[in-house]
Amino acid sequence: MFIYVWAQDPPPGSGTGPTPREVAQLAIDQMHLSAIDIGIVPEPGPDSIGLVGMPVWMWAKAPNEHTFGPITATASAGGITITATANVLDLTWDMGDGTAVVCDSAGTPYQPSYGRKDSPDCGHTYKTSSALQADDAYTVTATSSWVITWAGAGQTGTIRLDGLTRSTQIRIGEAQVLVN
Repeated sequence: MFIYVWAQDPPPGSGTGPTPREVAQLAIDQMHLSAIDIGIVPEPGPDSIGLVGMPVWMWAKAPNEHTFGPITATASAGGITITATANVLDLTWDMGDGTAVVCDSAGTPYQPSYGRKDSPDCGHTYKTSSALQADDAYTVTATSSWVITWAGAGQTGTIRLDGLTRSTQIRIGEAQVLVN
């Protein structure tokens, strides 16, 4: 035997399912997006030092679908299926000296044969040494800005994801010329 009770307002959570955007977020969660691995010259470490006025090269080391995209995932919930695709829009490099460099590519890995050339797509030149910084080094932080497009259930949308960061430290010194 069933007893039906009519209420003026439905009980909380009844009759409502996830929105397409919420299902898109489930797809994004499956992507396991992460910050890039930093490639930089001069290399980090106590035995490596760059020079004021010399080019610094920055790049995403071994970029893959989880660190740079593109990556696609599909999720379903509440009768809704959404497919989302994520790509890095740009990388913002905080150089530790008050400068931010925005690069719209993964950058070009430095090769010794390039010599003193500037990076063709993602570089910086320090004007002062890192001697007055903590640990005598500049902290360089790369922040990935992702754009995720999604479609399904007759809708489309875009979600921005900022704030995936990774940092390293590099030392910059000054060359002194002595004339006798």
